[in-house]
Amino acid sequence: MSTPTQRIPRLHLFPRDTSVNAAGHLTIGGCDAYDLAKEYGTPLYVFDENTLRHQCREFLERFGSRYPDTVVCYAAKAFLNRALAKLIMDQGLGLDVVSIGEFAIARSVGFPPERVYFHGNNKLPEELAQAIDWDIGRVVVDSIHELRLLDHLARKRNTTQDILLRLTPNVDPHTHEFTTTGVLDSKFGFPMSTGQAEEALEEAMTLAGVNLLGLHFHLGSPIPDTQPFESALRVLIEFAHDMKHKCDFDMVELSVGGGFPVAYSVADSYPQMGVYADAIITTLTNLLLKQSLMPPRLTIEPGRAIVARSGVALYTVGATKEIPGVRKFVCIDGGMSDNIRPPLYGAKYEALVTNRAAEPDVHTVTVAGKLCESGDILIRDIQLPRVAPGDVLAVPTSGAYCIPMSSNYNATPRPAIVFVDRGRARIVRRRETLEDLYRLDIP
Repeated sequence: MSTPTQRIPRLHLFPRDTSVNAAGHLTIGGCDAYDLAKEYGTPLYVFDENTLRHQCREFLERFGSRYPDTVVCYAAKAFLNRALAKLIMDQGLGLDVVSIGEFAIARSVGFPPERVYFHGNNKLPEELAQAIDWDIGRVVVDSIHELRLLDHLARKRNTTQDILLRLTPNVDPHTHEFTTTGVLDSKFGFPMSTGQAEEALEEAMTLAGVNLLGLHFHLGSPIPDTQPFESALRVLIEFAHDMKHKCDFDMVELSVGGGFPVAYSVADSYPQMGVYADAIITTLTNLLLKQSLMPPRLTIEPGRAIVARSGVALYTVGATKEIPGVRKFVCIDGGMSDNIRPPLYGAKYEALVTNRAAEPDVHTVTVAGKLCESGDILIRDIQLPRVAPGDVLAVPTSGAYCIPMSSNYNATPRPAIVFVDRGRARIVRRRETLEDLYRLDIP
């Protein structure tokens, strides 16, 4: 018998298959989270496979039902390892990679290279050469230097590489300045308002080593409403129309990037995915009709929106420290080494105590990490039940960016990762050992 979940605050932020069992313990994917922490140790990242698969299907169905010629590419920078690459591949998604390392992980599980899009603002010559040799599907070109280098490398191999041009439409996505990428003052893409996008397109069409298929933009993340997408589409479609008449350019593909938001706290409220799909596709089809352009293949690149809610971080509580009249600290065995997002750009999180999930909140506490920095605060001023050393804290919506941005700061081993599904757990990345910390050192 389980506890009625509607009485548990914050539970809607956890993976789909999350509940509270008769013992008052949080369960994820049919597995007791407290037991997982005891079996695999903490910090531990737990991913619910059912939520991962559901999110993949959600994007395929929401966009594909409205615009059948849609390709969904998972943005690997949010988190990638071999188990996730296999799952993404099996769900029929493509892959957006930003380094040859991400592609190598995907390649190790047999991910089809034609479904891979290679992004990045400073791709290295050896990366581009490797991408061509591996028959990567698309290279999203970000600069004139890269365009000419790619052309040279492809011609040297007597081949032609399919490309998209990343353009900067100068649209503000209304998100944090560190995650804004579509404005004029950005290291990414060809600025449109300066004429550089047009110059790049004209040159690309003259090069024998590249085959220009279309255009790409990415505005930032998370994008809290549909207006930035609509504004950027107006700019891009008008540009495609102008280039059609000026230099006979046919836009066969159009990528609108990603940046779809997720709720990290109970205060977060964003439109449903169908609202984004409706706005993007309605705007696109109306603009194409107005400009008399043929419908291109549409590509979207969700990352956070697929993995964030799917992942939960588990930590064991250690010391607690109360400063009368000021603050009560609850210290955990992880922190900014496995989740840099709160100190980096003020990311907000919630939490539950896995072994006291049904108990009422009675204290306001601040959850602090164990790293030697005053800024190592995971959650400031959250209400929790009474917390004691040995309790296990669960932080939802931890599946995106925490793991790939983790570090060995303070010589801290990176955590293990477990996938859960219908009551079964499997470890998909072991915890780093102390020996791992100096394995690459040369005395």
